[in-house]
Amino acid sequence: MNIGLRILLGYFLIVAVAALLLGRVFLQEVKPGVRQAMEDTLVDTANLLAEQAKDDLLAGRMADGRFAQHVRTLTDRDLGAEIWGFNKRKVSTRIYVTDARGIVVFDSSGEDLGKDYSRWNDVYLTLRGRYGARSSRSDPADESSSVMHVAAPIKLREQGRERIVGVLTVAKPNQTIAPFIARSQGVILRWGSVLLGVALVIGLVAAWWLSRQLGALRRYADAVTAGERASPPDSAGEFGDLGRALETMRAKLEGKQYVEQYVHALTHELKSPLAAIRGCAELLESASMESASMESAAGGMPEADRARFVATIRAQSERMAEMIDKLLALAAVEHRQRIEQPQILDLRTIADEAAERIAPKFAQRSLRLDVREAVDTRGLRVSGDAFLLRQSLLNLLENAADFAPPGSTVELRLRRDADRIGVDVCDRGPGVPDYALDRAFERFYSLPRPEGGSRSSGLGLCFVAEAVELHGGSVALANRDEGGAVASMVLPAV
Repeated sequence: MNIGLRILLGYFLIVAVAALLLGRVFLQEVKPGVRQAMEDTLVDTANLLAEQAKDDLLAGRMADGRFAQHVRTLTDRDLGAEIWGFNKRKVSTRIYVTDARGIVVFDSSGEDLGKDYSRWNDVYLTLRGRYGARSSRSDPADESSSVMHVAAPIKLREQGRERIVGVLTVAKPNQTIAPFIARSQGVILRWGSVLLGVALVIGLVAAWWLSRQLGALRRYADAVTAGERASPPDSAGEFGDLGRALETMRAKLEGKQYVEQYVHALTHELKSPLAAIRGCAELLESASMESASMESAAGGMPEADRARFVATIRAQSERMAEMIDKLLALAAVEHRQRIEQPQILDLRTIADEAAERIAPKFAQRSLRLDVREAVDTRGLRVSGDAFLLRQSLLNLLENAADFAPPGSTVELRLRRDADRIGVDVCDRGPGVPDYALDRAFERFYSLPRPEGGSRSSGLGLCFVAEAVELHGGSVALANRDEGGAVASMVLPAV
């Protein structure tokens, strides 16, 4: 399970638990809250009606007095009220009055007149001067039949003292507020679901973003591990800082390893020319000492040998200088991650410049260069560095000149295939052995030249591969069916 999914699951679990707890608190508080509000209203109503019923209770006409008539008239009234979307047509409140003994002397429903209510909490507590209220089920098996009863004392003041002469109770079914509770619960659940959905979407976006940032850093690390050219991902915040820190670490570690590899490779490659120079120098030194000790000049080193040794020293010195120059050029290319200021270039112009620079070497070996361009109205434009592309073409042409038979023709072909531009350098030489085809672009790898020529530095084709890769292209080396080899560069067209 990837880290993005783990973050999403953890985040969603926290949100779900928080939503569940919050929902339970709201749902558990809605019903008691509404009932508390209703009880508060019933308290005011009961005390107001208790004052209205006092005169009839004291006069003994509780059952048929003016209070009773008003209550009965109220029960028949069509209220026609609309309360927050709910219609209310009839009074749902029951009113009953008990005397000082708890006997019902008035009941708006007419059901329990004359019954003893002295043991019900509302009457019992009120007769003793306490707040009396109860909630009882009219049907013990039905929870929705619960009815709230709130009582108020009917007091008589005599000689500066008050005594309770009766109790008036207002009863209201809890079912009358059930629609309000259900609607409130529905609103809470609906909005809770919306908030949970929004939280899920936010979690998905956050998890996707985190996974994307971490994935980019992982791909960058994998590319660096594989030795590929890679730039740190364009990340924000701490991820950007981490990317830059990884790039700094990569540059320092890579630079150290790079120097170690180059020192080792350069030391190995310089052994051969240095040994040749040392050997020639020792022979010349030995010959000079012998000439000085001999009176006769006939015993000295022949001039032809002396000239050959001096030529060897010069050739090997030039080889070392060339190797160092190419190493420096290759190091500059390998160390670059990208072309900082690419330009739009015409590859035909680059090819002509390379042909002009290679002309002296071709003339020295009696070679002809044939530059051919496939007709394409879209042109041969590429984006990149003119120096690197020109030097790459020069390296390919120099390599072809080393293997081409004297007097032969080297072909430089320019072509365009869809959105790619190809450059082929073809010679008529002996071709490339099969075992060397896959290693030709390795650093310091070279083949013996025809006719006993010395090996090259083995850096030219490596430079080409690095430069072309820096331009987003590819290189290849193959043998031609009609003899010879063809080295190819393929670059993205613009």
